[in-house]
Amino acid sequence: MARLPVVASLAAFACLLAIAPASAATARPAPVQHDEQIAFHRWQSFPQWRSGESHGTLAVPGLRPFLTIGRPAGTTEFTDPHTGTTRTWEYATWTSPTQPIGFGASELVASWNADAPAGTWIQVEMQGSYTNGEHTPWYVMGRWAEGDQDVKRSSVDGQGDPYSTIWTDTFSIDDVTRGVLLQDYRLRLTLYRAPGSHAAPRVLQTGAMASNVPDRFTVAPSAGHIAWGTELKVPRYSQNIHVGQYPEYDGGGEAWCSPTSTEMVVEYWGHKPSPADVAWVDPSYADPQVDHAARQTYDYTYEGAGNWPFNTAYAATYGLTGIVTRLHSLDEVERFIAAGIPVVTSQSFLASELTGANYSTSGHLFVIVGFTATGDVIVNDPASSSDDAVRNVYKRTEFEQVWLRTKRHRADGSVAGGSGGVAYIIAPVWKPLPRVAGSDNW
Repeated sequence: MARLPVVASLAAFACLLAIAPASAATARPAPVQHDEQIAFHRWQSFPQWRSGESHGTLAVPGLRPFLTIGRPAGTTEFTDPHTGTTRTWEYATWTSPTQPIGFGASELVASWNADAPAGTWIQVEMQGSYTNGEHTPWYVMGRWAEGDQDVKRSSVDGQGDPYSTIWTDTFSIDDVTRGVLLQDYRLRLTLYRAPGSHAAPRVLQTGAMASNVPDRFTVAPSAGHIAWGTELKVPRYSQNIHVGQYPEYDGGGEAWCSPTSTEMVVEYWGHKPSPADVAWVDPSYADPQVDHAARQTYDYTYEGAGNWPFNTAYAATYGLTGIVTRLHSLDEVERFIAAGIPVVTSQSFLASELTGANYSTSGHLFVIVGFTATGDVIVNDPASSSDDAVRNVYKRTEFEQVWLRTKRHRADGSVAGGSGGVAYIIAPVWKPLPRVAGSDNW
């Protein structure tokens, strides 16, 4: 049987909720046995920028090296499909060396950190080779800018070949049973600016998470004991108090789980939008920074604020580093919590599968902020009635299932996908990230 792409419920998570009863208690966890393969690699150092193929880009050394436009490779016209406006842009390109994955991957998600102020934007593409020796096309993984005044931030629909498809922000093998998987890849950055402008994008890092997570309805629970009794003081914001606000951005607050979670972590690290940034928000609205985050992460093709790389890229505009990856277990999450780093996770569940949630969702994001003294998971759940109600505790074994599985049953018995352990890692540049399996250059 053809594998249902996990991404049918990944980037397309809508954070739609429905009330239903909660589930019963489960047994304590046993040591986890991993059956997934995950490999994350990124380019961010001066030697790494110099190792790529450049046409008009310039690698700049320093405490945080970056890639920018040197002497443009030329000019090009681009018609924004969301506005119909055609403009001429100077551009330059950088292509990474080929990155071996080390196994046959079924999915890949690219992410990046950049400054792309007014009059500039970037495009991120990926090309790979399959295990049968054939190559993918150059797939557009995202068109991104900090604002929305020049081009509309967007993914690109309708991309595919006989073996794979791009689902919003995720490359996915259509049918792993055919035996054709992704064995390596390159990333290409195209940097754009208005002709004659002194402004230019600065790309601070780019990378990708490649993975092969087998179809599974259940996972073996992890043992923990790494960060039990630790809770981080992460600000608490409810998406639900924004219901009805700015419906042009994914229908309003009920669908803003991703930017609300991202904003909580941005502010945990001491950053937030300035008064000028949120001046466009109705002053009667509480927590205007959440409205701002929704606008700044909105994908005009997907028509939602749940594009994963757009969320981590937004966080990075505050001088942080942000990546999209997968983790193997809650044991690995505990390593981040022990290091003082909250983790945003993506999951889907019925109310009966997560005791205390009292709602069902086809896809939702939480911020894991700690663990109880007995190892249960403390989350800031944006799908709460108020900011004060955001802190929730969920049973460890239940949480690990709904987060790590790749398949689940809907209430009507039909089968849907699950995230397979997707996580946002957002932290200061100076903060060392814990070593976890598959992170070759953290």
